Amino acid sequence: MRRLTKIAAVVFVASLSLAGCGNSNSGADDSSGTKTEDDICKTAGGDGPKIGVAYDVGGRGDQSFNDSAYAGLKKVIEETDGTCVEAEAGQDENDTTRADRLRTLADQGYNPVIAVGFIYSPAAAEVAPDYPDTNFAVIDGYTACIQDAACAPKKPLANLSDLTFAEQEGSFLVGVAAGLKTESDTVGFVGGTHGFLIKKFEAGYTAGVKAANPDAKVLVTYLTEDETDGKTGFENPSGGKTAAEGELDKGADIIYHAAGKSGLGVFEAVSAAGDGKWAIGVDSDQYLTASSEEQAHILTSMLKRIDTAVYDYVKSSTAGSPPVPGIVYDLKAEGVGYSTSGGFVDDIKAEIDGYADKIKAGEQEVPLQPAE
Repeated sequence: MRRLTKIAAVVFVASLSLAGCGNSNSGADDSSGTKTEDDICKTAGGDGPKIGVAYDVGGRGDQSFNDSAYAGLKKVIEETDGTCVEAEAGQDENDTTRADRLRTLADQGYNPVIAVGFIYSPAAAEVAPDYPDTNFAVIDGYTACIQDAACAPKKPLANLSDLTFAEQEGSFLVGVAAGLKTESDTVGFVGGTHGFLIKKFEAGYTAGVKAANPDAKVLVTYLTEDETDGKTGFENPSGGKTAAEGELDKGADIIYHAAGKSGLGVFEAVSAAGDGKWAIGVDSDQYLTASSEEQAHILTSMLKRIDTAVYDYVKSSTAGSPPVPGIVYDLKAEGVGYSTSGGFVDDIKAEIDGYADKIKAGEQEVPLQPAE
């Protein structure tokens, strides 16, 4: 989910600990914050593909972006009897460090190498030409410039793919849900970093709210204006909580976050606010990983099928299919959508699906960026 987030790894220039077929964690966080033993890279050991994954900031356990990538990795490893290694996230990296990480994965024979987060785009574009027999993919990458006209055009590389999503379309649908469910006619949006990618979430959400409820007001808060500051934007639950509390104080009764692990603070604030207050999750079905107290306040989640993208890419690249420079997972391709866990949108599902049908048919316009 991010356009310029910071990601680091377990890789260090002198001594890189990409520990066997796993990372230094015992597994992902469960809803209580306790580590689980779910770690496919530590238990897999077959003769299938060797897959290297470098996670975005926050790493596994964010119950969102990175965990969705892991779900796709786990599925394809189990299906192909492969092996994998995970590179953990860190802070305050530069492109050189990220490039070193990708080189290490390639040098150790991992193929494909998947980088989770668009900030890997420059590093992947630098490294891929040096490893023509290794396939690289960047989740939310922009090397192919297929969505961002402002990025510098480059000739597509034969072994590098950008796996991107129509986040604005899925956000439109949860915006419709918010517009129909709000009782105060005031809803909120909390974004991580104020950049092109997260503004897609804002734009779609706002458009969906207004389509369903023209009288509704949308409050917008970003955790940082610096789109390179992934730590503040996406690994900052306390900041997410403060932002949500501010919007609740202004009358918002539903808040959608696009802020990675920072969104856990949004859930905390909304849950503490009591009955009649709702949060909307992102990337994964966050109802499934929330505490029981928080589940009662998670209206829906915007699904961004990073798991599908990872699974599809590994299957394609290991089957000998030449990588495609840019792939967009949109609503029509079931790359984005919304969740119904908890049953809180069952009464409006037909209306939401009606808008989805219009988007797929090209009858409903969804803006890519917020209006100035």
